Amino acid sequence: MDKSTLEQHLKTYRDELLNETMPFWFPRSVDRECGGFINSLGRDGTILQKIKYVWFQGRSVWTLCHLHQTVENNGQWLQYAKTGMDFIDKYCIDENQSAFFSLTQDGRPLQKMENIYSDMYLIIGKAAYAAALEDSAAGEQALEYFQRMVREIKKTAYTTTEVNPRTLAVPMILIVTAQELRKTCPAPWLAEVIDDAVDDIERYCMKAEYSCVLEMTGPAGELIDTFNGRTVCPGHSLETAWFILEEARLRNNDPRLIRLGTTILDWTFPLAWDDQYGGLFQLRDCLGLPCPEFHHDMKMWWTHTEAIIATLLAWMLTSEPRYAQWYQQLHRWAYSHFHDPLHGEWFGYLHRDGTISTELKGNAWKGPFHLPRMQSYCWQRIREFLGQ
Repeated sequence: MDKSTLEQHLKTYRDELLNETMPFWFPRSVDRECGGFINSLGRDGTILQKIKYVWFQGRSVWTLCHLHQTVENNGQWLQYAKTGMDFIDKYCIDENQSAFFSLTQDGRPLQKMENIYSDMYLIIGKAAYAAALEDSAAGEQALEYFQRMVREIKKTAYTTTEVNPRTLAVPMILIVTAQELRKTCPAPWLAEVIDDAVDDIERYCMKAEYSCVLEMTGPAGELIDTFNGRTVCPGHSLETAWFILEEARLRNNDPRLIRLGTTILDWTFPLAWDDQYGGLFQLRDCLGLPCPEFHHDMKMWWTHTEAIIATLLAWMLTSEPRYAQWYQQLHRWAYSHFHDPLHGEWFGYLHRDGTISTELKGNAWKGPFHLPRMQSYCWQRIREFLGQ
């Protein structure tokens, strides 16, 4: 990949992050009446509903604080983050110290999920907030919260395939949450959490016989021969790949972790790429059987943002030409199909042929996180690579 291409992409990521993505969400999503963030927005930013999703309270705080530290010293971003953190502390966690999934605009509980994901995004939000404001108390709170969640996860006994399977999502999110916490609170045990999570992924989820990473397996990593058990989610696989590659980068280009991350990438990209229309399928079956989900062949924004990071980082760590080719292929396709030239930001959901399925920009799953994370991360890595 030549210097001029990298410089062009650096400019794209930087300019769109600062001039389109962040202005689209902030201050528009900031609820000045009740605090926190509203992220269910239409194409032009019109509010479509005022339900608040707890993981986007944490994700929004993370985005604002992370960019304040790494991209631009922006006091207004910190003020928005404080509004979000105040809302989180007041409304988002129940009496059992567990996060809700959704709330009314004024903070009354609506829905609770039986999983850890809202909690994890509150943790990374508080960790970034603690780092941005140099608030050691908030950092310790985030660390304690994460410790409690790790203890709860370790209590889980993988005894049956139907009720309690192993999943890729749990070790995957443990890696990135520990990585984010480590920036604020460099506790030695966080590296152990990462190592254990990577080991779980390699031992139970990676399947050489199918050349894929499964979303769920039985207690010993065996295939569960059902629709769900055969499911591969390329977005999660590619996200896992770059989390592992990022850990390799942070550990002085650790060769074992590079091999592991690139193996996942080498399995996933060929399985996910649509040779007919381009872009990445949302779901695949590890045996090549039909997928039952109606959205299996859709093209979703977050899968492509994670793939862009994974391929760029793999190329930077290995210099392998195929990763440069895949990265440029993904970048071209994503920017020619997801990017909204009229109002900025990206559409989230496309049909298989790349046409727009819905014009909304935010809902329970889409908000100011995957796209700004990709734009800021790629901008930083390219800048470092070019020595700027």
